[in-house]
Amino acid sequence: MLVVVAAGCATVKPRPPHSEFEDIPVPKGLTYQPDKSTIIESPSVKAARLVYRGRLEPESLTRAMRATLEANGWKHVSTTSTSNAGTIQVYEKGGNALQVHIYEGLTTWFTYVELNATRAIQPPATPSQ
Repeated sequence: MLVVVAAGCATVKPRPPHSEFEDIPVPKGLTYQPDKSTIIESPSVKAARLVYRGRLEPESLTRAMRATLEANGWKHVSTTSTSNAGTIQVYEKGGNALQVHIYEGLTTWFTYVELNATRAIQPPATPSQ
């Protein structure tokens, strides 16, 4: 019986981390923090502050975020790093903005990734009569 249960657990695929934007990948090993996140939608704009945490090394996470975002068409604009505030990366893509803030928590048990994104929403096309 234990073998059947163990085999069943082995076939379950982990869910990818929550993301509000299909072209902003979230690295594995990060857990979405809904209580620290905010999503605002209007007919013309979608804005989000999405917070994730995990036990990942901040420097390698910074490199991985840049590589995956650039692979998804985001243009790197700037990076700022400080020892006490972490790293902030800024990207743009087709008039949309993205800021990635990677930092360690106060206890340094967790690394946090904060994604601040804005996206213009195209209104649906109306058929001409």
